[in-house]
Parts: sequence; C-alpha cells; structure tokens
Amino acid sequence: MLFELISPERVLFTGEVRAVMLPATEGDMTVMPGHEPTMAMLHPGIVAITDVQGHGHRAFVRGGFAQITGDSVTLLVERALPPEELTRDSLDEEILRLETMREAMRDDKARREADFALSRLEQVRATLSF
Repeated sequence: MLFELISPERVLFTGEVRAVMLPATEGDMTVMPGHEPTMAMLHPGIVAITDVQGHGHRAFVRGGFAQITGDSVTLLVERALPPEELTRDSLDEEILRLETMREAMRDDKARREADFALSRLEQVRATLSF
C-alpha cells in the first residue's frame, strides 16, 4: 500500500509499505493493506513503518490526522522528525512547547488532551536511547 508522511515543512516519507503503526487518539493502531477506510486523529508519538523489503523505519510525529483507505495511508501532521533528527534536545523542545501551550488553555478537555500528549512525549523520551 502507498504511505505518505507529510508535514508543513516537507514530505518525510512516500512509498510502498507493508504496514504502518500509528499513535492514534483512540489508541495505537496498525494499518495493513485492505484496512477499512478510516480517518483518525493522531497524538504525539512514533510512527513505525515496515517497507516492502521488511525494513523498519520510524519517525516522531506531533499531532495531525491519518486518512486510511484500503490501499493507502496519508498522514498530515503538525510536525515530523526522522530518527536522525530525533534527539533528547528536540524532544525536550517539543515537551516545553506543549507545556507552554497547555498553560494558556482554559478549556478542561483541551488541557486533559495536552496532559495526555505530554505523557506520550515523556514515554517516547524515556524509551528511546540517545
């Protein structure tokens, strides 16, 4: 199936893949060819891609949405970082940015969503080796 990972700054990945694991707001999900058409919101987290040769690729995404059809997955994200740009400093910057935005929020639901996103970012930082 065709996979595209697109941020405002650049197209990070485009090509044929076997599977994509997404940090969806409803829970992490794996998409494979033939998946039911779906739209999903994304939390900050790691997207894991298995290309047609069976090689794995990862990227960090900050929010956005996924459009899933039976033969394609398109991610339009606020920000995406490939593994070589994913550093402790870049994650700390993302966490600080989200904490600052959270402090300005007045809506309780938005604050809870920001808290969850912050916990996801802290999990990513804790699980990646730098």
